[in-house]
Amino acid sequence: MPEKIELGLIGAGRIGRVHAENIRFYVPDAELVAVADLYSDKIKDWAYNLGIKHVFSDPQKIIEDEAIDAVLICSSTDTHAPLIIQAARAGKHIFCEKPIDFDLNKIQEALKEVKRAGIKLQIGFQRRFDPGFKKAYNLIGQGKIGDIRVIKITSRDPAPPPVEYIKVSGGLFLDMTIHDFDMARYLSRSEVTEVYAVGGVIDKAIGEAGDIDTAIVTLKFASGAMGVIDNCRQSVYGYDQRVEILGSTGCTMVGNEPLTPTVLSTAEGFLADKLQHFFIERYQQAYIEEIKAFVNCILNDQEPPVTGNDGLQPVLIGQAAKQSLAEGRPVPVNLPSGGGL
Repeated sequence: MPEKIELGLIGAGRIGRVHAENIRFYVPDAELVAVADLYSDKIKDWAYNLGIKHVFSDPQKIIEDEAIDAVLICSSTDTHAPLIIQAARAGKHIFCEKPIDFDLNKIQEALKEVKRAGIKLQIGFQRRFDPGFKKAYNLIGQGKIGDIRVIKITSRDPAPPPVEYIKVSGGLFLDMTIHDFDMARYLSRSEVTEVYAVGGVIDKAIGEAGDIDTAIVTLKFASGAMGVIDNCRQSVYGYDQRVEILGSTGCTMVGNEPLTPTVLSTAEGFLADKLQHFFIERYQQAYIEEIKAFVNCILNDQEPPVTGNDGLQPVLIGQAAKQSLAEGRPVPVNLPSGGGL
């Protein structure tokens, strides 16, 4: 493997552009040499300004290029599994944004192809690379709070997305809560065995689109710990991201990040900045670190820090949460009958 990894990007939407710009300025061990996007004509100036040599409309041009070592799949969710399969068969290492797919059979098919090809697959759960969450993970691993009893995760967006996005998002649990399911597994170092979900609708347009915008999910873990996740699509004060982990000998908490840590204190009270606006700003460093980790695992022939199974498990939990909401009962988290990798 060369000292510098040559990458190809498939999908130059919002998150694809974030990765491309981070690679250009913050990942010296990699070079983004090609990008493929359906709207290739509209991204040429942006791509060339970043020093990207080739711009295509067809992702096969990237997959078939033998000089490209790895691909970043940042296209629409329905393309993820087919592109993983094609890239794996071409011997390319793969970074893929979440989720791999909404269909468990398609996920399993893609992961089997990755295993067969012997390439590396990393899934884009960037919160694992956030400095605060990572420190909490390390403190737990060092035994600083003893055995985990309860994990509480708050995740609230500043404003709901367009209804047209809601219709193709896979629903709250597979679009938004999926990150929290991953964090629950990551922090607990344990699998979720049972889910009970309740939800409601504040925004009528979201309800008419067939989804919910507010939910509380309780979790049971194989370790015996319990978890609570609360989500809302609208938090008018900003992007609310908090975690609390209670253990047998202590507790660790990760709070929100304001625009600045400056606080004005007067006789009238305390005045602080608003929270970071949304996920791009809040997890800016995490996005950089996850691509660095992907490149390093290729260079050093290591297991990716977020594996294909880490992409599968939150979808299993999300599907169970959807079933729980529909049926009004706790639902076990299992692979479908006959499933397995």
